[in-house]
Formats: sequence, C-alpha cells, structure tokens
Amino acid sequence: MSRVRTATVDAWRALLFLARGMPSAAVALVLVIRVLLVAALTLIIVGWPLIPSTVRALRRWAGDERRRVEAYTGSTVPAPYPAPDELPRDAPAVPVRALLAEPATRRDLAWVVIHGFTGLIAGVLAILLPLAILNALAVPFYWWAMPEDEPAASPYPVTSWAGAFGMLGLAAGYALVTLVLLPLLARWQAAGVRHLLAPTKDARLSQRVTELTATRAAALEAHGAELRRIERDLHDGTQNRLVGVIMHLGIAERALRRDPESALPLLLKAQDQAADALGELRDVVRSIYPPVLAERGLDGALAALAARCAVRCTLRVDGLRRLPAALEAAAYFVVAEALTNTAKHSGAEHADVTATLRPPAAAGERETLVIEVRDDGHGGADESGGSGLAGIRRRVAAFDGHTEVTSPVGGPTVVRAVIPCAS
Repeated sequence: MSRVRTATVDAWRALLFLARGMPSAAVALVLVIRVLLVAALTLIIVGWPLIPSTVRALRRWAGDERRRVEAYTGSTVPAPYPAPDELPRDAPAVPVRALLAEPATRRDLAWVVIHGFTGLIAGVLAILLPLAILNALAVPFYWWAMPEDEPAASPYPVTSWAGAFGMLGLAAGYALVTLVLLPLLARWQAAGVRHLLAPTKDARLSQRVTELTATRAAALEAHGAELRRIERDLHDGTQNRLVGVIMHLGIAERALRRDPESALPLLLKAQDQAADALGELRDVVRSIYPPVLAERGLDGALAALAARCAVRCTLRVDGLRRLPAALEAAAYFVVAEALTNTAKHSGAEHADVTATLRPPAAAGERETLVIEVRDDGHGGADESGGSGLAGIRRRVAAFDGHTEVTSPVGGPTVVRAVIPCAS
C-alpha cells in the first residue's frame, strides 16, 4: 500500500507540475513568435533596438521556469547570468552583439522553442489521462441511459453490461499509464530545464574562478585591515603605556639618587601604567583570537557574548561542533560586531542570536555555518556609516561566504551570515 500511495502522490505532483507548464509553454510560443519578428526586423535595421528587451524577456521567463522546476524537484537551478533587472535598459548602451554571442542566450532560445511545443503536449496528456480514468469509471453508471443509435463510446461503443464492466479494466489501464507516464514526463521536462537553463560546466568553472578571485581579494583586504587595526591598537594604546612606564622609571631612578622617599609614588605610578599596558595587550590578543573559543568552543563563546551584551539577548545553537579555529573566530567576531551595533545604534530592547550548522544539501557540497543576529530596534542600518557591517562582510567573504543585511526603517534589523565549512 505504501508503494501505491507514494506512486499516487508522485503522479499527482507530476500532474500539477505539467499542468502548470501549459501556460508557461504558451508564453514560450509567444516569445518564439516575438523572436522571429525581431529577427525579421533586424534584417532592415529597425529590429536592433528591440534585441535587449527581447533577451530580457527570455531571461525573465527562463527564470520563472527555473523556479517552477526548483519547487517541483526541491533543488536549485542556478542562473548562468545576472538577474533580468541587472541587464541595462538603455538600448544604445547595451552590447547587442555580446548578448547574441552569449551561449546562455542561445540556450534560452532553444528552451523556449522546445518547451513551447513539448510543454503543451505534456500538459494536455497530464489533464486528459485523469479525465479518461474518470470517464471510464463513470460509463457503467450512464451507458444504459444513452440512445441506442448513440451509445457511449469511450473508446468503444458500450451496448451491454459486459462492455460497461470492461470499462473498469480500461480505467485501471489508464491509471497505470498515468502513474508511470506522468512522473516520467515531469522528470524529462525538469531534466531538460536543467540541461538548457543551468550554467554549462565551462560557465560554472569560469564563475567559480571569478568567485575565488573575489574571495581571495576579500581575504587579503580583511587580513590587511586586521593588521592595521592591531598595529593601531598597539601604537595608540600599549606602546604609549610602555613609554609612560619607561619615563616614570627614569624619573624614579633619578629621584632615588637625590631623594629616595620621593621615588616610591613614581614607582607605584609606573606599576599602575605597566598593569594598564598589560591589560591593553591582553585585549589586543583577545581581539586576534579570543581564548574563550579555545576553552569553551564556539557555543560557549557565543553564550559569553550574549551574557555580556548591553541589551537582553537570547542565544540558540543547533548542531554546533568544533570547527577550524579561523572559522570559529570569524563567526565569533561577526556576532560580537552585530551585538555591538545593536547596543550602540539600534535602540533595541531585545536581540536574538542563532547559530546553526547545516549539513550538506547535496552530494559534493559542504556544511554551512549560518549565523543570524536579529534585534527589535528602529532599523535603518546604514553600511556606509561606519557601523561595522562592512567589516562583517569582509570577514565572511574571506571564507567564501555571503552576508545578508535586512534593516527596514522601523525594524527589525537582521544580519545573516552563511559561512561554508571546510570539506
């Protein structure tokens, strides 16, 4: 029974998928006609300005088809180009020849031609087969009421009870074909979309090289910024303290030779400055790699941050384990910076911190550490205003991750960082 139920659910999902593909196929045919008209007008020059908008329409409809396939299969179909809105709308500024030469454009065009015809056929089959089942089941209930010269004929004339009960076997055959054929058609259609509308292997490789180049640049920038911060902290803080200690010790030395009793306050002051210098040096060390991470792990370190936060903070962790030290440090500083922003700028009364280690979504992918900091403040966070969000983006980008900041006026502000873990 479980297999029959599973097959029925699969067939029902495939039916909905194929039926929704019918209007998609109809629009694809309209796009084919539009492409043909633009191509004809291009021969007399006037069609050239229409090419960018036509490519934009192809890309937008291909994007809708990717989302339809993603909803059916549960896995992402990546786009081989930027979003349609990122395509320039100023026709003279658009590199038309580059658009036409781009492989993704030709693949989109091939998809609309193929989908325009096969999508309609598959959708019609998906609708007619269930209707044929219902009709075959209904024939035994109404065949006797039909006129003798116009008997029920589906697919053969039914003029007796034997013929009527034979329709039940036909309904079972239709049902078997439906259970087998519809999921198969749906898989073929989804596979065709993945083959034509997803990036090719060369395109994925090129995109990956671009991402790694940007990641390397971000890592170098983050490393340089971190070195400059450490140098600034040591120069402006610890070094000045140590200079003060040396100066007071020199004064105390001269005082010991002239008036030993007056040297004691100077020595005590030098001792205080040495203690302050040691404290600042420890702060610098903690800013490089907090000892709490080594002692208590990321979950314990985040708990300490939440406990020290100036606003009421709730922490939730899921599936965390020990991760590479550099990755744990990046996650720690992301939360620390986000909570500092919350305390200084948001006017929030409560903050939520969530840290989740997600397993790979598919074979060959990596675990991801997802950090989310949400507050109930007034929102309107501005990354250009020195709020530290740019630093968060640099830290996350150094690990090939990405950061999303949502902060509408009136709140809430949500900082979400997704960091891939080492495979």
